Amino acid sequence: MIEFRNKTILVTGGGAGIGRATAELFGKAGARVVVAEIDSARAAEVRQALDAADVQNLVVETDVTSSEQLADLARQIDARFGGLDVLVNNVGDFLGIAKPFDGYSDDEIERLYAVNLRQIFGVTRTMLPLLRRKAPGASIVSVSSIEGFRAIPNCSVYAAFKAAITGFTKSLALELGPAGIRVNLIAPETTETPQVPVGLMIAPEHRAHIERWIPLGRFGTPADIAGTALFLASPLAAWITGTSVHVDGGALAAAGWYRDPKGFWTNIPVVTGNGFNY
Repeated sequence: MIEFRNKTILVTGGGAGIGRATAELFGKAGARVVVAEIDSARAAEVRQALDAADVQNLVVETDVTSSEQLADLARQIDARFGGLDVLVNNVGDFLGIAKPFDGYSDDEIERLYAVNLRQIFGVTRTMLPLLRRKAPGASIVSVSSIEGFRAIPNCSVYAAFKAAITGFTKSLALELGPAGIRVNLIAPETTETPQVPVGLMIAPEHRAHIERWIPLGRFGTPADIAGTALFLASPLAAWITGTSVHVDGGALAAAGWYRDPKGFWTNIPVVTGNGFNY
């Protein structure tokens, strides 16, 4: 029911995890897929996968925090495809920085800003001329985090930038609505990716509790997020803009409630330790 034949999509960070799943899913739907990937090995792997699936593609090793490299990427997209129908802002990372706020250095704050917010400004601004060329009907989807909608201790700076993406999405949706460009956001709960292999991080003796920690009984997969991006960019979502979709298995709705080993709902911790054995 969802087809993107003759449409061009750009996925940032498309070499692994959510980004790669998104690139491959849009490819299956007939799209011409552009991937911006900073890691050369991952770029080669996704290029090979898209070629093997007979997906018309352009995979470019790009640092999305560099305005010069973004400008070059836009020129390549323009020369190859003549415009852009869908932009998926997928890059983001807490960079392994988790500590009380008063322990953050200026450099750490700047690095988190560059990867989680500034690059979204840069990519979106650079690609807007290409998106306008395909409007009405063009779409921007940014992958944020559920942490932009709830508290996360020791990651306050990361969470602040994720929350900022929500404000950017809403305001940009108003600006671009008259041009026929929709702007939406996906906020995933913890998702199994190479960046955060959460299933392996949890100690074996605690893994049996996972099905009770999240209402739908599991952590997310890249396919869960990719499917949401495909929907939001499709004509099925033609009247959706300025919206945040929580792809979280019901975790935000639960707000700290989960099922105990007997299946009863409780907001009182019943697992000794933190689940990770740290």
